[in-house]
Amino acid sequence: MSVNPKWIRYIFIAGVVATIAGAIDPMEGSVLIAAGSILLAISAYFRNDRYFKIFLITAIFIITGVSAIWYVSSLGGFDPKREWWWTVVILPYPIGWLINIITLIIKAVKKPIQPPDIL
Repeated sequence: MSVNPKWIRYIFIAGVVATIAGAIDPMEGSVLIAAGSILLAISAYFRNDRYFKIFLITAIFIITGVSAIWYVSSLGGFDPKREWWWTVVILPYPIGWLINIITLIIKAVKKPIQPPDIL
């Protein structure tokens, strides 16, 4: 399947923006963060990026944690003093987001510098 490299770049940028913008409000932005992490994994897959597996695993973590946090919220929330074990189920969400951000920073730092185009 042939995919236009321009579209892959747009998907990557949309994923980065969604992942960062969703962090403004982690509860309501969790769906945006989940969508952004999926877009990052898709763009990494089509680019044959070396970080594809990391983006895929973090997307699975984030989707799992977001599903758990919305389920707990639909039950009326939880009291951390009595029901502390729910935090274990929700924990993949912030861990996945943090690994995503760290991977994006590493990817930006390790990006090879391309020589300028000579006319």
